[in-house]
Amino acid sequence: MTIRVVVADDQELVRGGFAMILAAQPDIEVVAEAGDGVEAVAAVRRHDADVVLLDVRMPRMDGIEAARVVCAETRCKAVMLTTFDEDEYVYEGLRAGASGFLLKDVRRADLVHAVRVAVEGDSLLAPSVARRLVADCAARGPRPGPGADRMLDVLTSRERETLALLGRGLTNAELAAELVVSAHTVKTHVSNVLTKLGLRDRAQAVVCAYETGLITPGASASGPAGSPGSPDSPGSPGVLGGGRRP
Repeated sequence: MTIRVVVADDQELVRGGFAMILAAQPDIEVVAEAGDGVEAVAAVRRHDADVVLLDVRMPRMDGIEAARVVCAETRCKAVMLTTFDEDEYVYEGLRAGASGFLLKDVRRADLVHAVRVAVEGDSLLAPSVARRLVADCAARGPRPGPGADRMLDVLTSRERETLALLGRGLTNAELAAELVVSAHTVKTHVSNVLTKLGLRDRAQAVVCAYETGLITPGASASGPAGSPGSPDSPGSPGVLGGGRRP
């Protein structure tokens, strides 16, 4: 399978560099480059792209709005490109349906990996900032209203626990260790959570966990579901592995 990619950034040298790296891979085809969000959305539709890399700040239509349109109206997965001083955009990007965030100084191997991960239905945040960014940006988001957690009534207690752990960015291996179950059982729990709540992938599960008040930003290691480690614990994995195909 060839992965069809659109690269969108208003800086020609930046998008050209990303496009060159991706095009060198045997399983990736860069079908278009775009200088703003409007061009990016049009290119995704025209080429039926699998993944679009979107710079957060672009003229006419920014990357967040472009991700919102792409994720709502096409099958394409959106991966956002940002600089470290734009952390505040992560929360809105995830709410818009983005499958992950990468810093613009990402290593070549990680850029290629992010594209492949997105296609597989997984979610990825830059490894150095994954949990801290999610927690910090969720803190800036709307607080859960009365009864916000009622949507979680469709989940079993085990599935609620799984969602809480997903919200903290745990990988499948970490979930299995925390829940003391097999990897296969973890995949089943994750799949059930996404299906019952109508979530696109694990990135949206993170947002859901915060917005329903199931977990709160900056909670301690003994917070809901007893998940290990605070959001800014070192060595956080970048991949929130396992989306619709956990």
